[in-house]
Amino acid sequence: MSFQLSPMGPKVMKVIEDFRIAGIKLIHQELEELHQLEKSLDEQFNIACHELLNCTGKIIVTGIGKSGHIGRKIAATLSSTGSPAYFVHPAEACHGDFGVITPEDKIIMISYSGEADEIITLLPMIKRLGITTISISGNKNSTLSKQSDVFLSINIKSEACPLGLAPTSSTTKTLVLGDALAIAILSARGFSKQDFAFSHPGGKLGRRLLLKVGDIMHEGTKMPIVGSNCNIEQTLIEMSSKGFGMAGIIDENSKKILGIFTDGDLRRTLEKQQDLKQKITRVMTTDYKYINKESLAATAMSLLEKNKISVLFVLDNCNSPIGIVHLHDLIQAKIV
Repeated sequence: MSFQLSPMGPKVMKVIEDFRIAGIKLIHQELEELHQLEKSLDEQFNIACHELLNCTGKIIVTGIGKSGHIGRKIAATLSSTGSPAYFVHPAEACHGDFGVITPEDKIIMISYSGEADEIITLLPMIKRLGITTISISGNKNSTLSKQSDVFLSINIKSEACPLGLAPTSSTTKTLVLGDALAIAILSARGFSKQDFAFSHPGGKLGRRLLLKVGDIMHEGTKMPIVGSNCNIEQTLIEMSSKGFGMAGIIDENSKKILGIFTDGDLRRTLEKQQDLKQKITRVMTTDYKYINKESLAATAMSLLEKNKISVLFVLDNCNSPIGIVHLHDLIQAKIV
């Protein structure tokens, strides 16, 4: 049996247009709720931030259903911005996972109704440990709100769902409130890009902010180095054996680099039909780019790209070569 797709007619186009209108309507409704969230932030938000900022243990986040899904993201955001946080499922907490919670922790409990059984069940044990409780709820008169030390409201006029049932506006409001908490704490903590990179060592940003030239440079006998008494022919042999397309020329006594000789210098030398037995110092380039080992690998990449070159010598404070880094090394390190 074969099926034939009918061409898209006016009726189908109208349906697609309706999808777009429905989507825009939802966005407008949720934006209005976020405007209300902005207006509703009060001293309780300040208190919550102060408690979380001064937490000596972990920040525990818990919630059930859609609130739980949002809670996981809030915990992840807190952890990645310098505030160690864990999501604990309330049902699992009642069956052993509560053991991860200590008196030094702070806990964020999310329930729009404020009456979720799984959440309410945890309250007596949390109170017994003397843990500061921050509730995120849409009902300020709920059991959870009344039993919490800090109450943050996510009350909404209605869900953006046309049935008024599926958590939409409420979960968006909760997510944004969680982001607001995390970023307010981040700002107060003075959390930097470098701190963020330590939380994301596997990501591109982490590599760009943490990896240094000294971590990937080639050292010792791998460097193409010749003395100032060598001639062009000897330098070519060194260049060929090391495979970097260049060589550094150093003073035999001070070990300081005097210049470099590249594939480009070789082409220019051959074009002028110069004698390959002459000293390398007569044809070397003295105006060259270099870097130090403490520089970020990303800085090395920028220097290579800006000057349209592929290799850099790494020099110490005395201008002696201690390493060499190639464009391929940076690509392999996934700096780009």
